[in-house]
Amino acid sequence: MPMPTMKALVYDKSAMPWDATRGFALREVPRPVLDPRADPADAENVIVKVIYAGFCGSDRGIWYRSAFKGHIFESLKREGGTVRIIGHELVGELVEVGERAAARYGFRPKDIVSAESHIICGTCYQCRIGQTHICSRDVIIGISRDGCFAEYIKLPAQVLWPTDPRRIKLKVAAVQEPFGNAVHACTTADVRGKTVGVFGCGTIGLFAIMIAKALGATRVIGVEPVAKNREMASQLGADDVVPIDADRVAKNGWSADPELVRSIRELAGGIGLDVAIEMAGYNTSVNNAIQSTRRGGEVVLFGLKQGNFRLESFDRMIVNGISVHSVIGRRIFATWYVTRNLLEDKSNGIQRHIHQTILGGGEETVVHIDDFEPAAFEKKLATWPKLLIQF
Repeated sequence: MPMPTMKALVYDKSAMPWDATRGFALREVPRPVLDPRADPADAENVIVKVIYAGFCGSDRGIWYRSAFKGHIFESLKREGGTVRIIGHELVGELVEVGERAAARYGFRPKDIVSAESHIICGTCYQCRIGQTHICSRDVIIGISRDGCFAEYIKLPAQVLWPTDPRRIKLKVAAVQEPFGNAVHACTTADVRGKTVGVFGCGTIGLFAIMIAKALGATRVIGVEPVAKNREMASQLGADDVVPIDADRVAKNGWSADPELVRSIRELAGGIGLDVAIEMAGYNTSVNNAIQSTRRGGEVVLFGLKQGNFRLESFDRMIVNGISVHSVIGRRIFATWYVTRNLLEDKSNGIQRHIHQTILGGGEETVVHIDDFEPAAFEKKLATWPKLLIQF
């Protein structure tokens, strides 16, 4: 009997040389199944029928071959394969549930779920002391194992997050995972009553603006080079949005832009930001964030780029008593509870703003898998900060 297949967006290293291609291919691939007799671990696994999958900044990095080559190639080598299904943001419906997954977690077919994208080991030092978000042996969905840009995905029940579609729209539920990134960043420093700067107003930065406001920030200042993103930042509640001058960035290179820093400090009462949240990951943006922060302030680093960075006036960071925090992923599952509360609370307008502004009402930003065409999809990537793939 032939194995069932499904549609999926994949990177195939045998047919798509990393340095000479970009994008993903639409393929028919084997559909995952649960077979506890062949693999006892399937008793704690589930099959999710994907409804919507979010296209993340990490996925952009893979699309343009600028990130995660090592993770993908090493994991494919371990598996003895060449094809990786991409994607890690999802909302879907359970269609199969392993026996122990049902008994231990209470999941049943037809439940609507999202998922934590980091599958943790539970036994390393970090996991044992409660730092599961930095598990030393974590496996990332859609990078180190097959992901959710597919009609179905097999997942361990431990990563599932039950979602009530009566309280959270399905299209918004698909982006709970990246929204949780911004929640983690905004809860790493206490933003209550503070002036907060968000450096980089892409999807996660836009989330951070809304979250900081909802958590009690007095003033939020966005910093962003792209005009459309600046407009969205204002619509989502930023009190001020400062443009970045590309010519000055090119001139200054890795160092901070003195004029930009001066503008931000003036908007922040003349003393600088209480909290700077860096979401872009560029060397110059990191230095802009640090230099814009007041003495005794805090810098939260979330933006991620590979390579070596240079810090400007390092001695002043010490003398000024600036605290620097690095943030990755979500605290599992503490961040998810805050995420749920923020999205289900209609009074803060966050869910409405995500659907109407970031997702543009959920029309232009949604691409059905049957309609996927790389060139057209790439044009949408250049137009919108967040896209959804529908299955």
